[in-house]
Amino acid sequence: MMLYNTVILLVALIIFVATVFRSAFGFGESLIAVPLLAIVMPLQVAVPLSVLVSVTIAGFVVVQDHKKIHFKSAGGLIIYALIGIPIGLWLLVNVPEYPVKLSLGALIIAFAVYLLTGSRLSELKQDNRWWLFSCGLLSGILGGAYGINGPPLVVYGAKRRWTAQHFRATLQAYFLVASLTGVIGYWYSGLLGRMLFQYYLWSLPVLVPAVLLGRLINSRMQGDKFFKYSYLVLLGLGLLLIINTFYH
Repeated sequence: MMLYNTVILLVALIIFVATVFRSAFGFGESLIAVPLLAIVMPLQVAVPLSVLVSVTIAGFVVVQDHKKIHFKSAGGLIIYALIGIPIGLWLLVNVPEYPVKLSLGALIIAFAVYLLTGSRLSELKQDNRWWLFSCGLLSGILGGAYGINGPPLVVYGAKRRWTAQHFRATLQAYFLVASLTGVIGYWYSGLLGRMLFQYYLWSLPVLVPAVLLGRLINSRMQGDKFFKYSYLVLLGLGLLLIINTFYH
């Protein structure tokens, strides 16, 4: 019983930290939550739990900040992501994981360093079908294969010059649909078991304060400062991806 209680506390702490991060930046919690959750539970439970939490966070933020969502942009990104997700799942099953994840991590790091050195993406004053297609499709492929939807979405948000608040809200509309699609896939695969829902229910009490704390942090970040922080997050995600490749 003591061991079980310790696991519950660790799960709640991990979910809290990952949720604050997701609520503040709009993405990136899976690379924090999944490796840490996998220490105390099977990976087949950790990944679906992370996605269930993602759906809950996204739903909460969409209801709370729906006026800040760019629905047209979110809709375009979602449509093209849904095309990309099956491609990502195919890559996951058929392509060796090691070289792809290593290359992807290096590419994300190079891109983040390029932007952190002062280079700026050209501005899109309105939605562009080509950029919606490219960023949406790539986010679906990366999400389906490795659970890393965020980097292409950061590119699109930076090009559209969204505020931190609009970026956060719009990405949650995207993740609400994308994560629900993932949950349906896990249900179809028989991965939504009793243990998973027990951990999920124990995680619920920490979600609301974590989302609110992340929202407060997000509200303090304005203009270019937010995207500079986002590029640092991308740099960290690239490094975590490479580390995860070596220790997987």
